[in-house]
Amino acid sequence: MKRRGVTIGPGAPSLLLVVVVVAMSVLGLLALMSARSDAQLARRSLEYTEAEYERAAQAERSLAQLDGVLAACAGEEDYLAAVSRLLPEGMTLDGRVVRWTESADTGRSLCCAVELAEDGEKTRFCWVEHQFMADEIDTDLP
Repeated sequence: MKRRGVTIGPGAPSLLLVVVVVAMSVLGLLALMSARSDAQLARRSLEYTEAEYERAAQAERSLAQLDGVLAACAGEEDYLAAVSRLLPEGMTLDGRVVRWTESADTGRSLCCAVELAEDGEKTRFCWVEHQFMADEIDTDLP
């Protein structure tokens, strides 16, 4: 009996080449889409980070204003009452704790609180709270 060999026609290598080119094109498009998504995420992360650093800097500026008030009230007879009268706008005095919030349009706020030391002490205050909080919870997430 004579064995018959399998022959590949001239179109098979061309068909294989087309399949490989299409597969490589699809992989290239997927890589491009992934790179664009990564760039967008990095840009958004940068915006949030810059906003958080700006809020932290604003909190330090507010703390400097408070320190000026504390220095001006030093030595007064009713220290806490004097401090309460001169507090910058947005700050509240609750016992010996001064609280305020630094907000921005990113949906997160920086909640700050310092505890006041006794009048005449070298260190006038001590940080009690300095944390970022979400303004509202997004209920549309799955």
